[in-house]
Amino acid sequence: MQYISTRNKENTSSASCAIAQGLARDGGLMTPAYIPHLPKNALEELCGMSYQQRAVYIMNLFLEEFSVNELAGFAAKAYGPDKFDTPAVAPVHTLENGLHCLELWHGPTCAFKDMALQMLPHLLTASLKKTEEEKTVCILVATSGDTGKGALEGFKDVENTRILVFYPKDGVAAIQELQMNTQEGGNVGVCSVYGNFDDAQTGVKKLFSDEQLRAELAQRGYFLSSANSINWGRVLPQIVYYVSAYCDMVRDGKIAMGAPINICVPTGNFGNILSAYYAGEMGVPVGKLICASNSNNVLTEFLSSGVYDRNRTFYNTMSPSMDILISSNLERLLYAINEDDEEVRGYMQQLSESGRYEVTEKAKNWITKRFFAGCCDDANTQRVIGQVYKKYNYLIDPHTAVAFDVVDQYRAQTGDAAPMLIVSTASPFKFCDNVLGALGQTEIAGGLDVLDQLTEVTGLTAPAPLAGLKNKAIRFDQSVEKDHMVDMVLGMLD
Repeated sequence: MQYISTRNKENTSSASCAIAQGLARDGGLMTPAYIPHLPKNALEELCGMSYQQRAVYIMNLFLEEFSVNELAGFAAKAYGPDKFDTPAVAPVHTLENGLHCLELWHGPTCAFKDMALQMLPHLLTASLKKTEEEKTVCILVATSGDTGKGALEGFKDVENTRILVFYPKDGVAAIQELQMNTQEGGNVGVCSVYGNFDDAQTGVKKLFSDEQLRAELAQRGYFLSSANSINWGRVLPQIVYYVSAYCDMVRDGKIAMGAPINICVPTGNFGNILSAYYAGEMGVPVGKLICASNSNNVLTEFLSSGVYDRNRTFYNTMSPSMDILISSNLERLLYAINEDDEEVRGYMQQLSESGRYEVTEKAKNWITKRFFAGCCDDANTQRVIGQVYKKYNYLIDPHTAVAFDVVDQYRAQTGDAAPMLIVSTASPFKFCDNVLGALGQTEIAGGLDVLDQLTEVTGLTAPAPLAGLKNKAIRFDQSVEKDHMVDMVLGMLD
């Protein structure tokens, strides 16, 4: 299968080149030339498989250069018991008839990014061999909270790789920051950026397009790649858990085979819900895709009106992984609408120059047929955490709470009672202070003692990777202005 740039379909590459490269040279996102459809009876076959086997089956349809044996080895390492605390890997938890949660936080960093970032290092290192790349890859990452730790953990001490993560100073949760700044590994680096996530993400994209930097790094024996969801190697493993969730629901008698489900995804950079869209295109019976945003509701406006406008107030919220105004993966959806690279290029140019674009009436109709969007502020986020805990004795994090609230909005507006799968993206223990506040606690413990406090209040045990932070030393504490991110890259690779 060939991969093409969303901004120039003549710019093609193999899967291994697309994964190794990360971002297309023209600034576009490498995307499959077509989305393969699941063979007849594939879902029935997949119902009887383990998560690892399902991953191999799905990824093999997109990665013709990789053998089944290769992918099986990757899946065993990425999703084994030493990485995930449940054999199901991504279990579906049923709250009541027609309401289910897909738990994506059972991995080593307790967030959904593990689902892709435990696989990506295997895909990337194999891709480097297939493309006969002799230089060391330097992976640059911008994170709004969870991607950074997931990428650091995934690439820790991986041969022939270096990784540098940038995150917005004062723009991530305290435990997220501690997870990154205590990261072990001889090939890792972490630095905060003065500004918000969009500043960090824009800065990383500029580094990728910096010809002078690329030449300097090549001379030193390095080249740049990405572990953000602009890399197809991040999106592909995420498709797997949507296919897997549907199969689990059928296997466990929650739905009948062929029955459509709605999926609600809390998302900022659009990669997670885009993966659900691709699963539907492959043949999973997906009804409506429901996009849940916090107060940074640029996606809500776009999916509802066709107008994308990042010229708005930026909010630091209690769901920081969605504190984003420039949603990179939306570009892949724009291309999917009518596969017009010239049109996509025009939208991206308008976004760069004015911070705004508006899609055609045809595109608006295409979007509203498939998507519903809503948003939820911090006050309602905290209310929902308490409400869900009281009603179901089920503890959720702030991002998942945003999704619950938007599901209520969707059902109230449409009356659609189809089975709902809510994507739960992080452990509530990553956001103890806000979760405790939602449970009525007025005095919050300091530091990591907050983990013990949440355990005392709920009777739940903190995940081992978070509890283990108590014994780790701070390794990274540097901050830079966004215009000096290049200095951090050159300094790390000196």
